[in-house]
Amino acid sequence: MASDEVVAELYARGADAEAVRTIVERGLGRAMLVGPMPLAEAQALRKAASEVGATAVLSRPAGRQDPERAEVVLLGRLDKIGAAGDALGGSVAERIRRALAECAAPRERVLRCRDRELKLGERTLIMGIINVTPDSFSGDGLGEDVERAVAQGKRMVEEGADILDVGGESTRPGAEPVSFEEELGRVLPVLQALAREVEVPISVDTYKSAIARAALSNGAAVINDISGLHFDEQMPRVAADAGAAVVIMHILGTPRDMQQKPKYDDVIGEISDYLEEGIAKAEAAGLARDRLVVDPGFGFGKTVEHNLELLRRLGEFRCLGCPVMIGTSRKSTIGKLLDDAPPSERLEGTAASVALAIAAGADMVRVHDVKEMARVVRIADAIVRVRHEPPVGSEHKWAHQRP
Repeated sequence: MASDEVVAELYARGADAEAVRTIVERGLGRAMLVGPMPLAEAQALRKAASEVGATAVLSRPAGRQDPERAEVVLLGRLDKIGAAGDALGGSVAERIRRALAECAAPRERVLRCRDRELKLGERTLIMGIINVTPDSFSGDGLGEDVERAVAQGKRMVEEGADILDVGGESTRPGAEPVSFEEELGRVLPVLQALAREVEVPISVDTYKSAIARAALSNGAAVINDISGLHFDEQMPRVAADAGAAVVIMHILGTPRDMQQKPKYDDVIGEISDYLEEGIAKAEAAGLARDRLVVDPGFGFGKTVEHNLELLRRLGEFRCLGCPVMIGTSRKSTIGKLLDDAPPSERLEGTAASVALAIAAGADMVRVHDVKEMARVVRIADAIVRVRHEPPVGSEHKWAHQRP
C-alpha cells in the first residue's frame, strides 16, 4: 500500500487520479521525484520508465505554474528506477544514480577539515556555537571577552562538541554588517587561543573571504558560510587553497532583509537549487564533496511554515551528495511555537527539533546548549542510526533531484 504522504504529494502535484489508484493497488516500493525539467525531457523520462518496467507519473512543480516544465515521479524497485534514468541518459541519469546511492547507502563517510577527518555515520556530529558579538539574538554574545570564549569552547568540547564555530558578526534578522577590522578583531584572538587549547576542528562563521583567509591562517579548519558561497566570489578559492571544509548554507536575501515577507513557490526545490549552485562553485574551485556540508538555513529567510516544511523533508537534501547540517537552536520559530517564549526558554523546543532533524536525516546539528543537546543526540542516534534495509515494497523514499 502506498504511504499517505506519497499519495498526498501526487494529488497535490496534479497527478492523474487513475495513475494514483494504480500506484496504490500495486503497492510500489520507492518513489523518487525528478525535476523540474523541460517538458519534453520529462516526457522522455516517462517513456523510458515504461520501457524498463517502472511507473512514472508526470506532475507540475509544486507551486510553479510553468507549462514548459514538469517533474516526474518514478515509482518501483530501485533497480527499475535506476534503469529508467540510464535509458534516458545525460545529466538526469547521473543525478538519479547519485540519489539512489545516497538514499540506499549507509551513512558512513568522513568530512575532511584540512588535516583532520571527522567520521560521519556512526553518530550525529555536534557543532558548538561561540558568538563573540555583543548582539547575538540568543543572548549568549561574549563580545570581545577572549577568556570567556576560550573557557566556553573548552567546556563545549568536554560536553561533546565535535566542532567549535566562532562568529564575529551577528546574522540575526535585521542585523547590519560590521567592518572587516571589527569582525577580525573579534574572532582572531579567540581562534588563536582555542587552537592552542582544543583538539577539535574550529570553524569560522563568516561570508567574507578576507576574514576566512585570516582565520584559516590562525587555527580554523572549517568555513561556515551563511551565503552558501554566493556573497563573495573569492570564498571557494580561499577554502580550496587551504584544504578547508565548507558549510554551504541557504539564505534568502541578506540578514538585514531576509525576514521581510520571505516567499517561495517551491521551498524545498528552491533551497535545493541554491545549495546545488554553491556546491558547483566549490567543486569548480577544487573542493571535493568530502569537504562540503549543506545546511538549508533554518530561519534564514523563512516563515515558521517554511522552517517546519524543511525540517519534515530534511532527508531530501541528502541527495545533494553532501552531509546535512541543521541549526534550529533557540531560533524564533521555536519561540513562536512556544507562545513567544524568549531564547532562554527554548531549550525543550530546541531538543525536539534536534531529535526530529536526526530522525529526518541530519548528519550534524549546530547548537548553543551542547551538554543538553549531546544527550538528545545520544538518544536519537540510538533509535535511528541502526537501520536495516526494509524489504522492497515496504517503504517510500523521496529524493529531490533537479537536473
